[in-house]
Amino acid sequence: MKTLNELLSIVSQFQTEGNLVAAEPFGNGHINDTLKVTDADGEIKYVLQRINHLIFTNVEMLQNNIHTVTTHIREILEAKGETDIDRKVLTFLPTKEGLLYYFDGESYWRMCLFIPRSKSFEEVTPELSYEAGKAFGEFQSMLSDLPAGALGETIPNFHNMEFRLQQFHEAVAANAAGRLDEVKELVDAIESRAEAMCIQEKLYREGTLEKRTNHCDTKVNNIMFDEDGKVLCVIDLDTVMPGFVLSDIGDFIRTGANTGAEDDENLDNVNVNMEIFKAYTRGYMETAKAFLTPQEITLLPYGGRLLTYMQTVRFLTDYINGDTYYKIHSPKHNLQRTLAQYKLLQSLEANAPEMDAFMSEWL
Repeated sequence: MKTLNELLSIVSQFQTEGNLVAAEPFGNGHINDTLKVTDADGEIKYVLQRINHLIFTNVEMLQNNIHTVTTHIREILEAKGETDIDRKVLTFLPTKEGLLYYFDGESYWRMCLFIPRSKSFEEVTPELSYEAGKAFGEFQSMLSDLPAGALGETIPNFHNMEFRLQQFHEAVAANAAGRLDEVKELVDAIESRAEAMCIQEKLYREGTLEKRTNHCDTKVNNIMFDEDGKVLCVIDLDTVMPGFVLSDIGDFIRTGANTGAEDDENLDNVNVNMEIFKAYTRGYMETAKAFLTPQEITLLPYGGRLLTYMQTVRFLTDYINGDTYYKIHSPKHNLQRTLAQYKLLQSLEANAPEMDAFMSEWL
């Protein structure tokens, strides 16, 4: 990380106010480097981020996406007569040259206002799941009238199942780490579901499923709450891009409704928490139903199976390739992740009739 003087020099490139004297690491994000910028009184005023341009290779598109989304939400909030808007949507600062990011010759940086008197949660409860569902549903609803082409794909093919299976088939064919015999049963399990798990791309080509503006990282800790536990806004907008609504509800089910850990060594721990699923879905439908088609509503529980299957495929692909993508903490870490995700998939499949019946209430 840079020295304090170097960081303050970067801060000075943005249109800030006040006497800013410190920039220190902040939060626990895994992708970008995040720092809190404080004034002489020790008050946090801004959040400075170094963008990971190895993952987000088109920084201009990334920042244009975020600017488009936050501007659109701000206009809707203003039209509704909302107050305290700077706490209800992220506010990014332009540079002194009017740009959406600053490049220091090595790295790309951005700054936003710090949201005072706010907090986030890590633990997933039914109550928080309901609030998260409402928050992400409202987020998608506010962005549902963005014109096609308004946003680019910050990570191309991020939730494209056909693309992930193509990567998987290439890994199996190459067998680079010589591990194929060890995982033959898992490979067969993936292949047996492959056609059923590519429904969204097929329906899109047929013109019966449209792309929406998605968050693509729907976790409880990507929502800011006020002192009273009421939702302020959705944060972490790097992966906001065109996609299918199945992705957003599916990713929350995969992560939030899992009774075990993503890499749980005790597979008996891993099942779907139906209370979490129902709470999130209830909240989501309260705010999102107006723009969803009957087909999308019917397919929402399938989204949980799809995203869990997708992650199973991605972990196994990396294990077959010799662990070249995900960081691992033991030689068989990716295999353990695969087994845990596959167990969750089986639990979701077993509970599919109940999930589908619950969803039918909104049709």
